[in-house]
Amino acid sequence: MKRRISRKQTKVEVVKITLAKTAGFCFGVKRAVDKVYEEISNGKEVYTYGPIIHNDEVVKDLENRGVKVIHSLDELKKLDKGTIVIRSHGVPKSVLDQIKEIEGEQGTSFEIVDATCPYVLKIHRIVKEQSELGRQVIVIGDKEHPEVAGIIGWCKNPAIVVGNAEEAEKIQLSSEQKVCIVAQTTFNYKNFQELVEIISKKGYDILVLNTICNATEERQTEAATLSKTSEAMIVIGGKHSSNTRKLYEISKKECANTYYIQKLIDLDLNQLKSFRSVGITAGASTPNNIIKEVHTRMSEMSFEQLLEESLVTIHNGEVVDGTVIRVKEDEIVLNIGYKADGILTRNEYTNQPNVDLRTVVSEGDTMTVKVLKVNDGEGQVLLTYKRLAAEKGSKRLEEAFNNKEVLKAKVAAVLDGGLSVIVDEARIFIPASLDSDTYEKNLEKFKDQEIEFVISEFNPKRRRIIGDRKQLLVAKKQELSKALFAKIKVGDVVEGTVKNVTDFGAFIDLGGADGLLHISEMSWGRIESPKKVFKVGDSVKAFIKDIQGEKIALSLKFPEQNPWANANEKYAVGNVVTGKVARMTEFGAFIELEPGVDALLHVSQISREHIEKPADALKIGQEITAKVVDFNSEDKKISLSIKALEAPAAEEVAETTTEE
Repeated sequence: MKRRISRKQTKVEVVKITLAKTAGFCFGVKRAVDKVYEEISNGKEVYTYGPIIHNDEVVKDLENRGVKVIHSLDELKKLDKGTIVIRSHGVPKSVLDQIKEIEGEQGTSFEIVDATCPYVLKIHRIVKEQSELGRQVIVIGDKEHPEVAGIIGWCKNPAIVVGNAEEAEKIQLSSEQKVCIVAQTTFNYKNFQELVEIISKKGYDILVLNTICNATEERQTEAATLSKTSEAMIVIGGKHSSNTRKLYEISKKECANTYYIQKLIDLDLNQLKSFRSVGITAGASTPNNIIKEVHTRMSEMSFEQLLEESLVTIHNGEVVDGTVIRVKEDEIVLNIGYKADGILTRNEYTNQPNVDLRTVVSEGDTMTVKVLKVNDGEGQVLLTYKRLAAEKGSKRLEEAFNNKEVLKAKVAAVLDGGLSVIVDEARIFIPASLDSDTYEKNLEKFKDQEIEFVISEFNPKRRRIIGDRKQLLVAKKQELSKALFAKIKVGDVVEGTVKNVTDFGAFIDLGGADGLLHISEMSWGRIESPKKVFKVGDSVKAFIKDIQGEKIALSLKFPEQNPWANANEKYAVGNVVTGKVARMTEFGAFIELEPGVDALLHVSQISREHIEKPADALKIGQEITAKVVDFNSEDKKISLSIKALEAPAAEEVAETTTEE
């Protein structure tokens, strides 16, 4: 697709430029800078303790006027009399006190002009008072920022600095500890709320003071709004400026085409050639003259001028940046700053087949691509993304191979003999022998799963890049096993998951090693088959019966549940008991009185009538009532008799009477 730009056109399309109302110096910064210029105008020897603000242009201009930046107390001690201006970010109390005590070489004290932002001074007072009251001060901000360093220097006790959710989650204080939370004046308000919420959930007695400067909130809100309605955003400010960096992050979130510059010379017109609306904002430390210079330059230029100034020449094999201007199911059209647009087909975008490009790329996205052919015969430029990505990916994998880095990727395909994963369009093959630490019969279960692995072989010339998942699993198991054996001992109650069930027992995964729960240790009673009791995935709580090297024997026969513990009372001779026929032999039947306690009912004790074998009168599972006629606790043997419960036959009674 050729760009439809005719040099015969008379209508000039003007770029719409919108300057944020809040761009430029805030109250605190302007106050600090004005104080320095005021001291210079009075003919004094002026020093600033640290850069007065985070803007190289302002600091350089002041240096040209004779202002020297002091970075330490040692430097200050070597100077003669003069005026020390405290930077807008403030300093710790200890530093301020020492500056007041320092005398020049001639015995004269330095004059101190405190240009600390009033909003920052307010935070100093807050943390000083609250820490003296015993509250733990938590500062939400950048721990490397001089403002934060100054704030924590006013606390009676060490403060905690939190800059992200991970750091907030790690906070561990006494449940009775009272807390005071403040914020760096330039911190993002939304992020401040999120971190406060994380800390609040810990249940502390919290005093939250939103110390973010109102001007900062207004500036960030306007930047977000302007970014949503602009095709491109320019953020102006020093590279070390915290508030400017946050403006860039906010703008970038709403507008992909956001550019961070310090001054006009940093502005690349080539990046702005295809945008009809451009928003401009600036950090609190950015001088108005720089903002005006950028705004004026942009306002004077038309779209066609920007285009003509930015047109480039390209060659086959060249790597170029482009902006997506149209997306089809199988094709992407990019503006690459050339007189013709670039065409990126699906086959040159990805190795994944049948991908709908509309689901992965959007208009306005920026891409780095490689030129395959400057002219495809129709005036179009053919591009490739996947080949460039694969080249970068190959370098990435080489570094990972050399550094033994653990990589993570989704399984793209299940092949004969292994798995295929893609990292930055570079393919890695993981053989079946290296995909797990155990034999995996069904590799399909890995399809579309994200897995971790290392590169065990890297030979791009032979297109042989081999991944290894097995060694990570083995190493992790060894680590878990070492930790497990270090903390367990015989008698401990442990909990695990059934990993495998056999005819002789079940193997329980204890998180580092397997324990064997033998069939004989599954119950005080009789177990016919472990497979009737357990299945893979069941949770089991057992105690460790024995440890031999790396072998762990488990048991569910807890001593306190031993049915023989009070059997001498329950099954004393003469007691009448009930049980079920568990099994039979030629000489009698074994009756289960309860799990773990069997008693013998001899064939001669089944009935007063003659019975040839137990099966003639009983059947498995039948419930019977009998009298205990013998109890041997040492051998755990009990003898029963049904016969003893039956009334004597009539003839026996008569015979007994006659004898009497």
